[in-house]
Amino acid sequence: MSFAPSPSPLAPLPLGTDAPPTCEVPHFAPVRVRGGRRQLRRLVRHRGRALALGLAVTAAALVAAGPRGDDGARGHPAPEPVREHRAVETVSAPVRIADGATVRLLRPGDRVDVIAAEESALGGDARVVARGARVTKVPEPLDGVTESGALIVLSVPRATAARLAGASATARLAVTLC
Repeated sequence: MSFAPSPSPLAPLPLGTDAPPTCEVPHFAPVRVRGGRRQLRRLVRHRGRALALGLAVTAAALVAAGPRGDDGARGHPAPEPVREHRAVETVSAPVRIADGATVRLLRPGDRVDVIAAEESALGGDARVVARGARVTKVPEPLDGVTESGALIVLSVPRATAARLAGASATARLAVTLC
């Protein structure tokens, strides 16, 4: 009886015995790169396009590698934008309202219509001077000046402010809440 050493689970296996079985690779046609000469001939025929492409790439590389300005931007500094000085669209217009008690009902942010009431010998004629004007300020009335009305400050377009000033010189002004 011969005693052969039994393979130990920790002993390495002979080389090549642990590889998976081989499989066959299917046959395929060889890969050929085509058009190399034709592309070169086309490039030679269209030299102008190639030159323009080369110049564009060079210009882009020069801009990318160019010096930086103070703000970190590359290239020439941009000129300062020209600021337009346009007229203010809304202005604050102080308006004296004939009825001081009505003014006590108003708060900043309220919307009001301003009505001019002209008195004549034949009767009164009323017209709306400003529609939807926003009340920006309601100053506290001075002591004992309630019979001449009360002052409010309205935010209105410039043209409406001119109409309000004209109407307050010739008529009594009243407000209605919107």
